[in-house]
Amino acid sequence: MNRVQIPEQEYKDRAQRAAQLMRERGLDALIVNGNEADYANTRYFSGFWPVFERCGVAINPDGDTALMVGPESDIYAADFGKIDDVFVLAEYRESADPAYPHLTLQTYQDVLGHLGVKGESLRIGVASILDTNVVMWQGLQSAYPGAELVDARDIMVALRSVKSDNEIACLREAARITHIATQEVIKALRPGVTELQMVGIAQKTIYEHGAEYEGLPMYVFSQKSTKHAISRSSHREIKMGDIVQLNLSAKVDGYSPSIGMPISLGPLGGEKRDIVEFILEMHRWTEGQLKAGRISGEIAREFEEKFIAAGKKDAYLYGPCHGLGLIEVEAPWMETTSTYDLVRNMTFQIDTFGMGSDFGVRWEKPIAITDDGIDLLSPQIGDIVELSF
Repeated sequence: MNRVQIPEQEYKDRAQRAAQLMRERGLDALIVNGNEADYANTRYFSGFWPVFERCGVAINPDGDTALMVGPESDIYAADFGKIDDVFVLAEYRESADPAYPHLTLQTYQDVLGHLGVKGESLRIGVASILDTNVVMWQGLQSAYPGAELVDARDIMVALRSVKSDNEIACLREAARITHIATQEVIKALRPGVTELQMVGIAQKTIYEHGAEYEGLPMYVFSQKSTKHAISRSSHREIKMGDIVQLNLSAKVDGYSPSIGMPISLGPLGGEKRDIVEFILEMHRWTEGQLKAGRISGEIAREFEEKFIAAGKKDAYLYGPCHGLGLIEVEAPWMETTSTYDLVRNMTFQIDTFGMGSDFGVRWEKPIAITDDGIDLLSPQIGDIVELSF
């Protein structure tokens, strides 16, 4: 099977690019941590996605790498990962906190020593602060009491913000599968089914068409729960007259775009039609603003101002875009305080969310920035779907 995926050489190239940024910042080592839920930074270098346990990647200024895992993952990591040197550390064990008294585990000193990082007064960058728990941090401090631990999260943003052609190919394939799942769910929607039953349709479809997993917890929300900006589907029974919000996503080699749209069971009218049409208008407006050279914060400020000018301030929560890649939401966000310029091959979800009195609406799709606009990575969305029975 000719599967869309990241080639092995690209993992090595990523480590070399990280090493260049390390040298520019005067770092002796870089530690990147992750877990099952937020695996993106570690998978970026290793291709490895842990289960239950945590994992980490260590990189030296020459671009050599080592993978750090918990006591139950060494064989799994050797089989699935793209890094040959695998170390087992207690800091990466699962949350049940087993002691493993029969095992002799390795240390951060073993890892960095293997990579040729010597000395006591080191500058160690920690590139995923939000995914580094207290146990990992204290383990580094204990191993290197004279070291300076440096917040190096900017390195991962710099590396991951602009995508390679292979990354964009993975996003496009995942979006293709997600579109198929979306159409299957729409065909199955009717009064009396539950949100979770529709999630089951989506999950079945993405696996049948080649996805490795869901790209996010599948959103099938109805009426009241559509106001949840983030949430989980439930056993709520979908009723005639409900707005049903779909946000479905397939994962291909880690890459996880989503497609979101509202579906009405019955005709839209009144406030519902007003909000659905306005949020769609803002979604289309955003698409028209995106191209290389635009300042991100400028677009975000204009976006918010349009809500206010239309008398829809209460409908506004966030917008207009967030970064997309190895997880469905990644840096950089596009916010009113953002200062970065858009550049070619940055990838985003155009994520247009708004709320009415007792419902919410989201139009969402994946795009890549081009010199004169966008490359739409999924089929176009924007048709208002009103189901009749």
